[in-house]
Formats: sequence, C-alpha cells, structure tokens
Amino acid sequence: MTIETTAELTGFAKLGISGQLLKATHGAGFTEPKPIQEQAIPAQLEGRDILGIAQTGSGKTAAFALPILSRIIALGTKRRPKTARALILAPTRELAVQIEDTIKLLAKGAHVSTALVLGGVSRFSQVKKIGPGVDVLVATPGRLTDLVREGDLNLADTKWLVLDEGDRMLDMGFINDVKRIAKATAPDRQTALFSATMPDEIADLAKGLLKNPVRVEVAPQSTAAAEIVQGVVFARTKQKRQVLSKMLADEKMRSVIVFARTKHGADRVVRDLERDGFNAAVIHGNKSQNARQKALNEFRAGSVRILVATDIAARGIDVPGISHVVNFDLPDEAESYVHRIGRTGRNGQDGVAVTLVDPSENAKLRQVERIIRTKLPVIADHLDSPDPQPAPHQPRTDGDFQPANDRNGPREARQHEGGKPNNGFGKKKRFGGKPAGTRSFGDKPFAGKPNGERKPEGAKPFKGNNKRRFGGKRPAARAA
Repeated sequence: MTIETTAELTGFAKLGISGQLLKATHGAGFTEPKPIQEQAIPAQLEGRDILGIAQTGSGKTAAFALPILSRIIALGTKRRPKTARALILAPTRELAVQIEDTIKLLAKGAHVSTALVLGGVSRFSQVKKIGPGVDVLVATPGRLTDLVREGDLNLADTKWLVLDEGDRMLDMGFINDVKRIAKATAPDRQTALFSATMPDEIADLAKGLLKNPVRVEVAPQSTAAAEIVQGVVFARTKQKRQVLSKMLADEKMRSVIVFARTKHGADRVVRDLERDGFNAAVIHGNKSQNARQKALNEFRAGSVRILVATDIAARGIDVPGISHVVNFDLPDEAESYVHRIGRTGRNGQDGVAVTLVDPSENAKLRQVERIIRTKLPVIADHLDSPDPQPAPHQPRTDGDFQPANDRNGPREARQHEGGKPNNGFGKKKRFGGKPAGTRSFGDKPFAGKPNGERKPEGAKPFKGNNKRRFGGKRPAARAA
C-alpha cells in the first residue's frame, strides 16, 4: 500500500496534494494537516485568493507553499531568464530564510528552484541566482524593489503572490513597496495574504489586491497559545538588570529569548549580561545578515542559551524548545507582545513568558492586557526595594597603565633590544608619497578635503543614478 493510498482518508492527499510532493511532505514530518492548512490548501488549488488570519506558528507556510508547489511542478522546469513564477514577500530576513528552508524541505526531489532576496548580504550573488529564472522567489520588499528597479528581475511572469505577516509589513513601512511590487506581477495572478491581525490598513490592502478571497481564520485575533504561562514582574528600569540576572541564574531557563524595545537597548542588555557572567547573542536591524544568522544558528544549536533581540525577531524565529521569553521592555505596539511570547509554547509544548514592567510602562501593560483579553498575574514586585548601587570607582594607578600599542615593551626599549628603527613613527601619515595635507588640485582627488576647500573651476556636478525609477523615488535604506 502506497503512502498516497494511505493518506487519502485523513492526510494531505485528501486536501489535493499528491505524487512526489506528498512523499516529501510526509518525509518532512508533515503527517496531519493543521486547521489553517485544511481550510487554505483546497481553496488555493482551485485557484481562489486567500485572506488568512492566524497567529504565528499556526502552519501558514505549508498552507500557502504546498498549493503553489503543486501547480509549479505540473508546469515543468522551463523558465524565462530573470523571472520568478511565484513570489513570497516577508517583512524580515529571518522569516524569509525560514520560509525558503521550509519550501526546500517540502519540494525535496521535485526539481523546484528557489532563490532568496534580502538586504544585508551580497547583491551580486542574488542577481546571479535569479538570472536563469526561478520557480519560487522569497524576498523582503526593500531589496526586491531595488532589483526590479535596476532591471535585474522581471515580475511579469509571476502568477502566484504571497504576502506573509501583512500587519508586520505595515508596521515596518513596506505597504507602498508591496503595492508597487503587486502591480508589477501578472494581472491574472493568484494572491494570498496572511496576517495575525487585521487593522483597517491591511483590510484596505486586501480589498485592492485580492479578488473575491476565501477568508480563513483559525484563531481569535491577537491571542496567545494556551500552553504559555504568562506573568509580570514590577521593577524600575535601574532594577531590571539585577532582576534579569537573578532570573537567568535558574537552570530551568535553559533556552531564553530576551526582547528589548530598541537596538541600542538590546546591545546594552547583552553588555550587562556579559558583565554578569552570561554568554548571550544578539540580533537586530543594525547587524549584518551574516551576523544575525550566526547568532540565530548558535542559539538554535544550543551553544548560546540566551538570545537578545528586538521585535525584528518576534516573527520568523522558529527554534524548537525555547523554554522562556523575557520582555525586558514592553513593545510600542501591543500586538507585538503576542508575537514575542509566541516564540515559546510552540507545537503544544509548555512555555513561560515573563514581562519586566517599570511604572512608566503601565499604560503599555494595560494595552497588552486588552489585546490578549487577560489580566496578567504579578509574579514579583520590586518597586519597594532600593535601586542597586553602582560598583565603587577604583582609581587607576600608574602600574595599571599599559600603552595602547605596547607589544614588546616601550618603543625605546624595543629599539635598544635590536628592534627595527623607528622610521618616521609619530610623524604625519603620508598619502601617495606626500605628507597629509600637501596635495594640490593637480593630484588625483580624495575624499577628505580641508575645511573651506572648493571644487576646481569647471568641475561638473554629480547627477546621481539616471536609470529609470521603479514606481517612483528610490526608498530610504531599510533594516530588513
């Protein structure tokens, strides 16, 4: 008896998935469809647009990927250069990487080509990958807009468009880019939009992009998984470092994500943790994609048990076995709280979410409680305790001083011991054979000009890039 025959009664075959795709789906551990998959897959296979509302971790990726892969496999492998048959937009790099990994897993053995387009990594390698044309392109809106504008990608053949985490794209300011990208795709495309919440702006976007969509909603908007135990610890901002360190000393906190509100705040938390003897990694928008991926891989492998992050990681991190989420700061958007704590308690496992609340954050706490329709219990209250005192300053003695460039002792000692003579050490650096500051207009220009220096007469002004714009002006640089 084949897998297909066995699965016809209850598995993915009943939803319309078959052949090599069904085999790869079972091989990836997808045996029983989740509620959102049961509702979305048949409708998409019929060619219907989808408006999906589901909390993070509900199985959305397989819900939109399996129908698209099924249709693409039926088309064969012939593709036009610089095109993509299907386009999946994600708001963050981490979520884009996770989506592509899942698609590769589901399409194993089916000869489906994928490519990843996102900021923070080499643009050249991405252009090279999509040059022959790809079946499925997963991208963040910022870098994708740049490639389309420069003519490195043509979306005219894109017949499937997926917008994942639509409300997060709205928060990050990507909605106008999304509209321009959608306009560049095939007019007869099939579109799916998934969002954890449905603010008015996302509802308006859905009306403009979707044609008579099937609405799929598998959980109440902005609710957390029942498996997550939530609680509040009241502590002033100056107390939070000490409170967090005492919490992390508990061995039960075996795998922890600590969320900070800002990038600089996340860096500060990491520095404080390291001073307190903890090994922690950090990811936020100012980190390169390679650095972010390295930190995430170390956390996933267990070599680092504490990951400090901003809300860029509130979605798109699917690391099994995260035991605790700690909100060092409450988020500006109450909905982000749900996505933060959704990193734990996944796939039916237990999880704990603890939020440190300064009195100035009480209004944010009330907004969170309205969103989750629950009053969070108070685990501890440190407001009556005094703030921790800073460590006493230790005056520096002469014996503590070490020269910044001291490798083998003082400069004079190195010369007396047979070191190389001091060839101009301490003099001004020379540039192109001349001391700094002595170059004339006759020499080649360089970036640093003395104050008050003007361009030579007759110099032409720089006019910038005259290539044709894609949908208007070039957008500002983005973190994603």
